Amino acid sequence: MTDCLSSLWEQRYRTPLPEALTGALADNPVSQSAVFTSLLSHRSVRAYLSDALPEGTIEAAIAAAQSAASSSNLQCWSVIAVEDPVRRAHFAALCGNQEHIATAPVFLVWVADLSRLQRLATRAGETHEALDYAESFLIATIDTALAAQNAVSTLEAAGLGTVYIGGLRNHPEEIARKLTLPESCVGLFGLCVGYPDPEKPASIKPRLPQQAVLHREHYDASTEAECIASYDALDDAFQKEQGLPPRRWSETMVRRIATKAGLHGRDTMLASLRALGFRLK
Repeated sequence: MTDCLSSLWEQRYRTPLPEALTGALADNPVSQSAVFTSLLSHRSVRAYLSDALPEGTIEAAIAAAQSAASSSNLQCWSVIAVEDPVRRAHFAALCGNQEHIATAPVFLVWVADLSRLQRLATRAGETHEALDYAESFLIATIDTALAAQNAVSTLEAAGLGTVYIGGLRNHPEEIARKLTLPESCVGLFGLCVGYPDPEKPASIKPRLPQQAVLHREHYDASTEAECIASYDALDDAFQKEQGLPPRRWSETMVRRIATKAGLHGRDTMLASLRALGFRLK
């Protein structure tokens, strides 16, 4: 188990497991769990076999999703499974011509859903003013993300591949129409699910060093520049391994956030959300 952990750690951070941590993690029940190993193995899969998922897979994944924490138990999310190949191809086009949406046997659309609570209040003859505020939308988005990640962890532990699709937000109003979403619902992201194509294996992408994201007692950015400089080199090496153009992560991110052009048309999201029934006071 320790050799497996060391290998996965090195793939995730592109540096060997620190000696100071080796002994601690070898005896740590968290790092020795199968769940931890599965999570460290995560990779975005964009090449799938056409094989159908075993019966009950989606239901099991949703049971795992519903086992995630929910703020005040509001449970304000829904998911729509798209299996029809013609519809999947259409969603692939809407999401920026991402072919894997069409080839994966299942495309799950994760929906921030305040409409169910609205209907509940209406049936009870009550108002639902609290749903008009940004806090309620935040709760819906957070709950949706927590639920989806539970599903992903379960699916990947079973040997299936997944990839999140943020391109679902390219056309939020058209997505809502295609899925007949009621008012106060929005598709936040999609999720491809299927068996990875062994002929086109995906690799574990390196992440920022822990020193850049893990703070103790207070926020400390004193070593951030050094951490990012070392990560730039690791990320560039990963790009070359994958046959991709060279890049520096930091420069790529700076360009991404420099202007609204980096949002690739999603700078109109607030207007779309209001058109879909979210007041966002």
